[in-house]
Amino acid sequence: MVFGDHGLSTINADSVGHEVLRPGGAGVAAVSEAWPEVVVDGEVDRKRLGAIVFADPAELAKLEGITHPHIFSLIEGRLSSLAPPVVVEIPLLVQPFPGSWRRVVVDASDDVRLERAIARGLEREQVLRRMARQPSRQQWLAAADLVVPNNGSIEELELAASGIVELIRGTVRG
Repeated sequence: MVFGDHGLSTINADSVGHEVLRPGGAGVAAVSEAWPEVVVDGEVDRKRLGAIVFADPAELAKLEGITHPHIFSLIEGRLSSLAPPVVVEIPLLVQPFPGSWRRVVVDASDDVRLERAIARGLEREQVLRRMARQPSRQQWLAAADLVVPNNGSIEELELAASGIVELIRGTVRG
């Protein structure tokens, strides 16, 4: 979102993941087979699915095994139609694409992440379980080529992002 506001082409992996699990999406049949209780009238109940997979690392790995190949394939197809620079928003530490990709991490403290998730309607314990299954903040920062701080207001985020955008644009031109 922030990078798109600065005129960069963006692809959001979470949005692509939602497409994969929409009715008729590439992952629905396999999810329906693995967790029939989360599919109602052909639609995956993401909240029910999340409760299952974030409670058990093996279930999360199974879901990722189903969805990630479809997500990365769709992203790769979209990349070929966009002019650089392109920002691919991926909430993972994996390097799914070949080439020299710079990893930009939009960083917020764990307390801020927790507070924001609760404000979006998630339960505290649910958020803590999910965060425990994700890479730690330290792992993200260690993997980053560039960091955009995101502990303050949206205006502060926009200002920090604009500096990164100029750096990215300069790299593509140069």
